[in-house]
Amino acid sequence: MTSSAYPNFKTHFAGLFRQAGNHITTLDASIRIELARTKQASHGDYSCNLAMQLAKPLHKNPREIANLLVDALPPSPYLEKVEVAGAGFINLFLKNSAKQQYLQQVLQGKEAFGHSDFGQGKKIQVEFVSANPTGPLHVGHGRGAAIGASLSSILAAAGFNVSREFYVNDAGRQMDILTLSTWLRYLELNNIRVPFPENAYQGDYVKTMAQLIQQAHAQRYVHQPVLLLEDLPENIHETGINTDEQLDQLIANAKKILGQDYAYIHNFVLTEQLGDCRNDLMEFGVEFDTWFSEQSLFDNGLVAHTIQLLEKKHYLYLQDGAIWFRSTDFGDEKDRVVQRENGQFTYFASDIAYHLNKFERGFDQVINIWGADHHGYIARVKGALQALELDPEKLEIALVQFAVLYRDGKKAPMSTRSGEFVTLRELRQEVGRDAARFFYVMRKSDQHLDFDLDLAKSQSNENPVYYVQYAHARVCSVLAQWDGDMNDLIEASTEALSSPAELALLQKLIDFPDTVEMAAKEFSPHLIAFYLRELASEFHSYYNSTRFLVPEIPLQHARLALIASIRQVLNNGLRLLGVSAPDKM
Repeated sequence: MTSSAYPNFKTHFAGLFRQAGNHITTLDASIRIELARTKQASHGDYSCNLAMQLAKPLHKNPREIANLLVDALPPSPYLEKVEVAGAGFINLFLKNSAKQQYLQQVLQGKEAFGHSDFGQGKKIQVEFVSANPTGPLHVGHGRGAAIGASLSSILAAAGFNVSREFYVNDAGRQMDILTLSTWLRYLELNNIRVPFPENAYQGDYVKTMAQLIQQAHAQRYVHQPVLLLEDLPENIHETGINTDEQLDQLIANAKKILGQDYAYIHNFVLTEQLGDCRNDLMEFGVEFDTWFSEQSLFDNGLVAHTIQLLEKKHYLYLQDGAIWFRSTDFGDEKDRVVQRENGQFTYFASDIAYHLNKFERGFDQVINIWGADHHGYIARVKGALQALELDPEKLEIALVQFAVLYRDGKKAPMSTRSGEFVTLRELRQEVGRDAARFFYVMRKSDQHLDFDLDLAKSQSNENPVYYVQYAHARVCSVLAQWDGDMNDLIEASTEALSSPAELALLQKLIDFPDTVEMAAKEFSPHLIAFYLRELASEFHSYYNSTRFLVPEIPLQHARLALIASIRQVLNNGLRLLGVSAPDKM
């Protein structure tokens, strides 16, 4: 192979077409010259539709313009030929030598092959998972975790300066409900019976936390239930606690009885649940740069400050004792409360403050990965940013649809008898981390995902993650049998790689950096999963019909260089998705 560095072919050809376009007219700077991969080899390797874009402003037939562009196209050492097709598409055919010599880029690039400076070091924050620390992560959180972690890796590979953030919802009612639930279970351990609210947290993990408090502090937090049931109906033992109003009264009574001890129990359960969440995510291969506390927004006065800013800009008004934000001014279906009649700020108020804080930290772009049930929340958050004179276009919301589990061809129960969702830990233990991470990102995030548990566990070609990993292992096996010096492959002549299958594989490898860039541009990790499945499929077909350790050394080295490059790209792609690339299977 030659030692010259190869360009990104799409960028290279786009530059040539801009020169050609300026030769026949003055191209508007807003015109984006894009090249697409052709779907059929007979149509070449890339296609350009610049002639279509110029047809209207030039008042000419696009096919006529296409011919003018081709005539004006500067020469390229990588082009075999250029053809005009159909209504005016321009198809470009790469020289075989350009494809063959590209292997050196892969083998020398190693883990960095596929990386680019597309992001130009721009600061981008990805906030994902951000589950309430009130219970174990469930399979729904798992999909958001896999997509967020994969997208973060892809953005980093594409040249962005990425910050991964988990927003800890440690302020507000849900944490109070968990604190109360744990304390009531603790009282039960000490033979004090209080009706357990229907809408409190029911899981065994609550009992476990109560047991830990009991073991550490014995009866320190024991109180008789007389004061606890104050201002609740006298027959509460018979009727049970089944309304939000009754639950809130119980929380208020607990705070009054426990005093400063309430804060201890609150902090204890928060620490336990956050620790469990961190461990779960680490076992899933997901880590964060920042764990941002919602409570800190209140402690630092940022929520109150944000409300004052909105008030100064006349976007708030008082109605029925509550303070409302005029979100309908920004396309929301109705105005939203930011401060309740009792003086408490709403979750929306702290969310506005949190997003103000994000922008004040100097990120060029902010990405929130939310569950699809948050769809209606987008307009009000972007409206609040606009009200604060911040650019709402810098906030990108990626919605993640829920994953539905299937076993034996039937929907698997998503919850246990106690009403808890199947946990991420249970899923990981059943199918393995690799399968879970890959399956979660196989489809677009805004599409429903049918997660076939039996397929995810199977060792067959129908299992997509097994199929991709097996391709990597097969290459490792061949190279282990060869047991030669990889430098020989880097320097090998690749002219012998001329069959249709080999040329198609070469083009597929060339496509990898473009795929990473597109996945970053569109915030779409599934594009990497699609690419890996296609590359693995083409490789397996080639493997089944080809001998590699042939006597002719030039041919042997050329084929080994090709599959070594395939191994490298499989490894790099799987790593972006948080999936391992085993040497043996």
